[in-house]
Amino acid sequence: MCFYDQYIFACGDWKWGNFRQHCQKEYRQGETCGMKLVNGALGVDGKCKMCEKIDTKLRRKKAEEDRVARWKAEGGKYRASIEKSEAAIRALNYEIHTLETERRQRSSMVGSTR
Repeated sequence: MCFYDQYIFACGDWKWGNFRQHCQKEYRQGETCGMKLVNGALGVDGKCKMCEKIDTKLRRKKAEEDRVARWKAEGGKYRASIEKSEAAIRALNYEIHTLETERRQRSSMVGSTR
């Protein structure tokens, strides 16, 4: 039961920070017992890496959708490009869904601050 900092992001996610204090169980110098307890919680203004990845993919998806809408409005001369962009949109939807599922699973784990 060694003590660590805990960083809490604006999105509600968290991560372990730096080691702060040994517990009474571990007698060897420089070793930890393996159990982590919160020494102090520190707020972080930004989003976690997972949320940043999701936001990036959502922006890419929006750009592709705008591009497809523009090409469709101009007529049917960009058919191959439209198909390629629609395939990219489907791939981005799958990646976004995977990341959101992973984020939900992480937030439901034991030790979550939500």
